[in-house]
Amino acid sequence: MDSLQSLVAEKLYFARDALFSGTWLYPFRGILYFVSSPNPSLYRAMKPIVLKCLGVSAGITIFMFTTLYLPHVAFCAIFGPFAFLAAATMVVGESYALVLLVTRMFFLENVQDKIFDAILVQHGHENLVASSRQLRKDNYSGFKTVGKSLKKPLNRFGRDGMIRYILSLPLNSLPVVGTVLFLFYNGVKNGPRYHLRYFQLKEMDKRARESFVAKRKAEYAAFGVSALVLELIPIVGFISLFTSIAGAALWASDLEAPATQKAQAQQSTPEVQIETETE
Repeated sequence: MDSLQSLVAEKLYFARDALFSGTWLYPFRGILYFVSSPNPSLYRAMKPIVLKCLGVSAGITIFMFTTLYLPHVAFCAIFGPFAFLAAATMVVGESYALVLLVTRMFFLENVQDKIFDAILVQHGHENLVASSRQLRKDNYSGFKTVGKSLKKPLNRFGRDGMIRYILSLPLNSLPVVGTVLFLFYNGVKNGPRYHLRYFQLKEMDKRARESFVAKRKAEYAAFGVSALVLELIPIVGFISLFTSIAGAALWASDLEAPATQKAQAQQSTPEVQIETETE
């Protein structure tokens, strides 16, 4: 009994640390970045991919709800009330897994890394990016071009993460509690994946990455849960795969330079504008 109480207390303290870390705000800051960004090149880089992903997402989600929603309701009714809500959550989760699988295989990773790098350069971390991506500066206009990557794009959502996600989907059949457990379980596991590009730019080996994440476990959990909630919004949730990467880049920028140092740098240097080009 004492061990159970200590385990519950440990998880509650962890959840408190995650909440007060504030890193769950970064996926929302990524949305605000795109909404308020003065840089049209980011939209040009995203537009064709967003249109393709929108079609894939709409098709898969409509098909899943048309064919699987009622059988899920019947299954969830075994576990008590709120079966319609639990079934909807499960179908949304399954749709997201399929959308992620298809879009990841064909569309996402190159542009995600490019957005991540562009935001770092825009915030003054050109030296961090330069060893892994072609960067060019137009001396006349001052524009900096984020070109082709010099390193292979990273697989942020590997096979183990996908299997873990699918196996945990039945948790959603438990009303409310199961959904919360599902979000926290997958959020805690997937949070660090949004910074794989950052770890690559920092040239961290496996041991260094694990140590870095272990010191910020609650922060990565908060980010991962927040990003997952946004990604599970039906049909349009895939857009957060871009905005959450932007949020991860903003967090990386803050890790590289404390707020006071960034404020001083902004006073002494002109605003940097980024132009992206297709691979």
